[in-house]
Amino acid sequence: MTESPLATPAAGTDAPVPAASGARRFWRRLRAQRAALVAAAVVALLVLVALAAPLLTALEGQDPFTYHPSLIDSARGGVPVGSLGGIDAEHWLGVEPQTGRDLFARLVYGARVSLGVALAATVIQVAIGVAVGVAAALGNQWVDQLLSRITDIIVAMPLMIMSLALLAVVPASFPRPVLVTLVIGLIAWGSIAKIVRAQTLSMKGLDYVSAARLSGWKTWRIARRELLPGLAAPVITYAALLVPMNISVEAALSFLGVGVKPPTPSWGQMLTAADVWYQAAPQYLLLPAGALFVTVLALTVFGDGVRTALDPRAASRLRIGTGRKDKDAATATATATATAAAEATATDADATKKEATA
Repeated sequence: MTESPLATPAAGTDAPVPAASGARRFWRRLRAQRAALVAAAVVALLVLVALAAPLLTALEGQDPFTYHPSLIDSARGGVPVGSLGGIDAEHWLGVEPQTGRDLFARLVYGARVSLGVALAATVIQVAIGVAVGVAAALGNQWVDQLLSRITDIIVAMPLMIMSLALLAVVPASFPRPVLVTLVIGLIAWGSIAKIVRAQTLSMKGLDYVSAARLSGWKTWRIARRELLPGLAAPVITYAALLVPMNISVEAALSFLGVGVKPPTPSWGQMLTAADVWYQAAPQYLLLPAGALFVTVLALTVFGDGVRTALDPRAASRLRIGTGRKDKDAATATATATATAAAEATATDADATKKEATA
């Protein structure tokens, strides 16, 4: 039985592997993937920008809510005055059309909303999914059937349609970032519950779990000490891929007008107002769209890197930065096979020669 809450059984055995050793192997495999490291650096930078948004806007001397009517040309329909959307020493990325609000300030504060909603929704999804999946796998037949049918219903629900319906009926006084977080988290946990249930069922028959049961451990203790550590790898992997998906959902809901409401800045909400300005002020559309693209791409690549590091038997689906390594590995394997075959042939020839001499 495992003593460390992070220890997991070694492949092909029931002996636990120390958590520290497993963590070192994970970091070594993750460091070997250059694309995943670059993506992790980009994600860390985005999180740092979101956390330091008040400091960054203070350095610029602006805020995301103040209107600057003197910086827009009313005669031209509200187009920013000056070149490149009004970029100058006081407005690093220019200003919004019609309002004159600082675009840099709204972009960095929008990162707080988009990343915060995605991360919080992912935590809710993981918590509910793990609880339901483990309870279904360890419960009796009736509990398993009931929770499995509920999970099937949740999975079958169209996320966007359900989110639109729920967000449309909730009073406008309710904080929209919190509401979007709750809606995404409470609707989209079905897939992770199915993964956790299947993984838990496969682990129930392992020797160290059976030994814990024969020792008189309660079901909750077995789940906490023996099963949850083994679920860490698939749960972390799936959670890393859920974050970019939730960012896209939040942006889509805000773009459709039922997510984050003005004046609260959000990348999706900025895109909603920018769709008619892509010719007169293209940076108003390109900046939030580019931020969304970079964030989702970085999180997707990092999530794939985490998946590959936790399960080295599974090759990267993105194949970024791995082509040369795969080619070198294939070459080394072919060389080793050819060498072994040559040595075997030489050994057989020597044996045949000795028999003929005898």
